[in-house]
Amino acid sequence: MLDDAEVVIYRHYCPPGVKKVIASGSSAFIGEVDDLTVMKYPLAPGGDMSRLEIEKKLFEIVGSHERIIGFRGFSDKGLYLERAVNGTLGYYLLESDNAPPSIQQQLSWCREATEAVAWIHAQGVIHCDIQPGNILLDEDLHIKLSDFQGKQLSSDGTVLLDGGSGEPVRFYCPRADPFDADVKTDLFALGCTIYLIMMGYSVFPDIVDGEDGWYEQRFEKQQFPRDSHACSAITWKCWLKEYESAEELLRDIEVVEKGLRTGPAT
Repeated sequence: MLDDAEVVIYRHYCPPGVKKVIASGSSAFIGEVDDLTVMKYPLAPGGDMSRLEIEKKLFEIVGSHERIIGFRGFSDKGLYLERAVNGTLGYYLLESDNAPPSIQQQLSWCREATEAVAWIHAQGVIHCDIQPGNILLDEDLHIKLSDFQGKQLSSDGTVLLDGGSGEPVRFYCPRADPFDADVKTDLFALGCTIYLIMMGYSVFPDIVDGEDGWYEQRFEKQQFPRDSHACSAITWKCWLKEYESAEELLRDIEVVEKGLRTGPAT
């Protein structure tokens, strides 16, 4: 992995056809190709393409879906993807100057994110890094799940493809092996994401990022946030690993949405 100084240096490098760097992650840059397309490519020129090759395969397995960022193609330079003009959900909620979303918009995002997760799970793919930085917004503010460097599992749980991804601490389901991901660890991270959408901040905002062991002290002891919001029961079921599938979670969100539309009984 490159150090911070090397990342800064290589931000000035763009493969042919890429106009400028618009984002970066732990293993790749995202570069602008045109108004509709971006390229995801290694941090260093000529760098390791193995994770991007696995991501290509996972995109092909997942296929086309309205809640999944579009796969445009692959070359020896990188991965071509649909461009989401409104950036990440995390940026929109936490860093932009946009007005706070309505409750209807919040629930729509929760449902759309869950639709995306339900779709990939149905294809045997575990995302392994569900969080607002990997959820993009298109021009109409609809959700597009991105960054497919997770796993493909067989019906018996055997890992067929592994892109090496893992969740950040605030979205991580405590377990003996941090890379032992499954449907329920994805749903745990989705619960943390739903919490952020509803509350406007991540779980445990009182804790500074980088503080050692905090997730063990709280998550492992099931000391989950107790804030009240429209999806409180849903997030708790995610954290307690009570959902067997994303489809089950989706049905609960749809019930909340329907209740909001119809209002209290009279």
